[in-house]
Amino acid sequence: MVALVALGWPAVSRAEADAPGRPLYALCGAYPPEMAALKKEFGIGGDGWTRSSIKGIEFWKGRYRDKDVVVFRTGISLVNAAYQLQLAFDHFPITHVLFAGVAGGTDPDLHVGDVVIPERWAYHSEAAYLNDDGKGGFHIPDYLKPKYENFGMIFPDDVAAIREGDADFKEISAFAADPALLDASRRAVPKLPAQRKAGRDVTVSVGGTGVAGPVFLDNARYREWVFRVWKARCLDMESTALAHVAYANRKPVLIIRGLSDLAGGQQGKNPIDSNEARVSEIAVRVLRGVLDEL
Repeated sequence: MVALVALGWPAVSRAEADAPGRPLYALCGAYPPEMAALKKEFGIGGDGWTRSSIKGIEFWKGRYRDKDVVVFRTGISLVNAAYQLQLAFDHFPITHVLFAGVAGGTDPDLHVGDVVIPERWAYHSEAAYLNDDGKGGFHIPDYLKPKYENFGMIFPDDVAAIREGDADFKEISAFAADPALLDASRRAVPKLPAQRKAGRDVTVSVGGTGVAGPVFLDNARYREWVFRVWKARCLDMESTALAHVAYANRKPVLIIRGLSDLAGGQQGKNPIDSNEARVSEIAVRVLRGVLDEL
């Protein structure tokens, strides 16, 4: 069983934290409920933690057991997440990125509170918005060779990315989570204590695809389309950007998402507001279990 109490750990000197070859784990959340869960679980802000601020972003450095960590908020949405993770890479010798937060569930087999750790991340909204042709179709520009089913006027496409060592940008359909971190997740899951939400034990599963875009999804038809096209297990507003930036920097990344809602699959009003705090705690406890396996 994994101990999940909040503790403080001794301070680590800058010389130790920045020593060549010593891992530095970035632990991230996007917005206040996720950051509150991280701070509570790891005792951030207590003895042994040092705070710094860069361009308004707060960073906490310390040690969890034998591991050096830096904890910070990525902000909501793709642009914030990409900018703030790159800012962290530029100022700290980060070797691994682990994110825990909430998402909308798009896999109909999943329930609120369940946790998913996808193997890959795609953009669902990297797309062309096209005029209809008056004949039941759309005017498709010559450059666009549709690879995916469209959602009305929205024609999704792959993104082009580049990194050190590449001769040019190349199209990428999805950015992979790190295999070693996924293996650690698979080892961690059977050891996690049971977590309950809405009167049931939640599931924690590793695998499949997640998607992200710059929208809060609360639409049943779009949700069904996302699952049909990508077999997406969850949808959020940051993860693919985080995976993209980690890819560009050749850094291992793992993203853990607890389901705070069903992305429009529920009856009536979206329930994220009443679920985000508890589900953030569940996701962060899974992150801690993974970290214990590294």
